[in-house]
Amino acid sequence: MADEWWRGAAIYQVYLRSFADGNGDGVGDLAGLRQRLPYLAELGIDAIWLNPWYPSPMADGGYDVADYRAIDPAFGTLQEAEAYIAEAHALNIRTIIDIVPNHGSDQQDWFVQALAAGPGSPERERFIFRPGTGDGPPNDWQSIFNGPAWTQAEDGEWYLHLFAPEQPDFNWRNPEVVEEFHDILRFWLDRGVDGIRIDSAAVLFKDLDSVEESYTDHDEVHEVYRGWRRITDAYDGRFLVGEMWMPDQERFARYLRPDEMQTAFNFDFLSRPWQADELKASIDLTLTTHVPIGAPPTWVLSNHDVTRPVTKYGRPDTSFSHQDRKHGMPTDLVLGERRARAAALLAMALPGGLYVYQGEELGLPEVEDLPDQLLQDPIFTRSKGTDRGRDGCRVPLPWSGKEPPFGFGTGTPWLPQPPDWKNLTVESQHDDQNSMLTLYRNGLRIRRSHLGDGTLRWLETPPGVLAFYRESLSCVTNLTPDPIELPPYGELLLASSPLDDGLLAGDSTVWIR
Repeated sequence: MADEWWRGAAIYQVYLRSFADGNGDGVGDLAGLRQRLPYLAELGIDAIWLNPWYPSPMADGGYDVADYRAIDPAFGTLQEAEAYIAEAHALNIRTIIDIVPNHGSDQQDWFVQALAAGPGSPERERFIFRPGTGDGPPNDWQSIFNGPAWTQAEDGEWYLHLFAPEQPDFNWRNPEVVEEFHDILRFWLDRGVDGIRIDSAAVLFKDLDSVEESYTDHDEVHEVYRGWRRITDAYDGRFLVGEMWMPDQERFARYLRPDEMQTAFNFDFLSRPWQADELKASIDLTLTTHVPIGAPPTWVLSNHDVTRPVTKYGRPDTSFSHQDRKHGMPTDLVLGERRARAAALLAMALPGGLYVYQGEELGLPEVEDLPDQLLQDPIFTRSKGTDRGRDGCRVPLPWSGKEPPFGFGTGTPWLPQPPDWKNLTVESQHDDQNSMLTLYRNGLRIRRSHLGDGTLRWLETPPGVLAFYRESLSCVTNLTPDPIELPPYGELLLASSPLDDGLLAGDSTVWIR
């Protein structure tokens, strides 16, 4: 039996630009990450998922890849990446890298060649070029980042980009594209990476003749991931995790069949409001779609694309959708932090894998007052400012000190940190027994020895309360504002907030035995 370590792993997402800056240029890099590996080992995580570290013009934060077999000079060198992988392995931390198969960069060699070669050429067959209709594009599809999904080349043909114009879509019906990505996978697996995170995994195939925007979840996509699985299976202990935002959980589960991906991000859980019935429904839906096919669920509270939990849970409307970030909605950060602490212990206690986004363990809020001229997310410009985009969750981490850059590096960070983050630094929280960081460290430690993969059994509770039993402990989450009585127990293992005369306070989670 191959080592299926990912089934119950706690995986920490590093957004490299914003994690730690080792050379003082204001941008996080591999040197900074390598210096901070002891912090991650002490936190108690099993693996690091890195957002794209490849050479990129950064039109979309590195998801516009110019070369899939190299490291962006802003982050370091390929030799440094190999050294980082080895150093992380020495600390029993595995590495997951991000592969972006739907689109490349308009500055990638292939696309430069396609523009030069002209209509009907083999070079253009690697992408999706079409003649226009009348004076306009081939159809009226819109980009996921707002605005048209087509851009016209100088010779009159149009190319498709589901995201920004700098991100031309590959043609996955071309065998050259299939083989290229097989080679990219082997390149990184040979260098010791332990997992592949697949960006926008469900949108590779397009039906351009459809009146509707038809690009999500075509049946053909499954053959792509069967091919990827055959490659990763040739290396022991490697796995695939898919990023698919899909409302239909039955269709979602098809990506997790035994010969496709091992895991996928559970965005249904992340998107639900802070309500007991909603979260229980999501947990049940997740387990009923994953367990029959033997796939471990994953639990995700945040990532580089979504509003940070402390802010999200402090709003009057605690649901989340990509279409509505609720930017500027009044936020009670005290309430938000209380709920984020409770949500963290709830997610850690559930069976399967866990993802933690950098800064989540510090209780960082969304930064909603970044100056317009500093925003870099293409969503902001393409929506003409109606959507502030995702930069607010990508602000560089505060490590130490009382003023910016808070130990992130010696230079000015690429996005400014709020001055009041002086109370949220790693240094200020490290020895504070009541801090968010201490809660995460304790939770991840107990989780590693007692939780992870497995099953749960729901316990009877009053309305507004979730409780379930795992192999060695019970988790009780009170999503109401009022204290409740706990079931009889022998040992209190961990609580997200202090008990209130023996009662579980509102918006709190406790682990008991």
